[in-house]
Amino acid sequence: MSNILPPLPSPGVGARRKGPKTLPRLQFSPGGPNSAASDKFPLAPSPSTVYPREIVDGRAVVGEDLQKWLTESGAELGEKLSGVVVSVSDTDIAASQKKIAELQSLSSKVPIIGASVSVDLSNGVPDALKEISVTSKPRIALSTTFEQGSQNSVNALAWAVAQGHVVDIDVQANIAPSESGWEALEDYVDKASQAEGGEKKGTIILSNVLPPPHSLSLPIVKLLTDPSYLTYQSHIASLSLYSHIYLKFVPPSWGEPTPEATSKDLSKEAKEWKRRIKMYLGPAVEAFGYQRIIFGTSPSAGSNVTSNAGHWYEIARLSLAELGVEQEDIDAVFSGNAKRIYGA
Repeated sequence: MSNILPPLPSPGVGARRKGPKTLPRLQFSPGGPNSAASDKFPLAPSPSTVYPREIVDGRAVVGEDLQKWLTESGAELGEKLSGVVVSVSDTDIAASQKKIAELQSLSSKVPIIGASVSVDLSNGVPDALKEISVTSKPRIALSTTFEQGSQNSVNALAWAVAQGHVVDIDVQANIAPSESGWEALEDYVDKASQAEGGEKKGTIILSNVLPPPHSLSLPIVKLLTDPSYLTYQSHIASLSLYSHIYLKFVPPSWGEPTPEATSKDLSKEAKEWKRRIKMYLGPAVEAFGYQRIIFGTSPSAGSNVTSNAGHWYEIARLSLAELGVEQEDIDAVFSGNAKRIYGA
């Protein structure tokens, strides 16, 4: 009979290994007594508490009385307003400059940091335009519309940008249903960017594209896969490749007045608007960043509905804040970018 003993079992073969001891979760949870996570990784602030430190309105159609417009805008906007870019619709440049001077003299609380005057570029560079200095105070920006760019308007836009002007372009081309309007817009700014030796000392700011015209009858659940939305995403990304192009974040041309909204309450319609706006704002922020988007309270010149500046501010603020932005980002959109472009 053999006296050889069977080999001892390897550790863990004959007996089940014990797992690591379970530690109290509280000790190592974020904010626990032995964790620095609460300091290094603080919870993101609630969107309802993220406000710009100040507001510069990048598009204010104030009519004849800036003070009256300010009163009608509401206290929440008015208290933070540190400057405006007034929009003057008179196509006579001399008359526009006179109107700006009058508005300045009547404004005791809110400084006019810039003014956007209407110009017709369809026939080339107007003679009066050559008299406008790019260093004027307040800064005089040129405002024009785009439907279908002619060669004359391409040359005029190229000249203005090469001279260092700020050019506000209200996009009236039919960009909602198909590619053609977007392609025409891209072609327009591309040709203008290549002309005049490619000089891009100035800035082009596009309005009525953030958000773009859109039918509220389209259910929001279908918007994500709608061809118009996919086209928007593609062309916003393409336009962002031009570093001198900015977007103006103004009330959309959706066929209805801006719904009621305050810091304490959003109407049902305002909540619906906010959800839709976020869908357009997300791709725009991803493409342009926070440094090339400028907030304004007045809708496109082609819009046939009214918009209360205070209501739009609250919808726009929440839409941006709910993207999870930092304080410096919301400050850039609501004031810093406008001061940098118009107040330079």
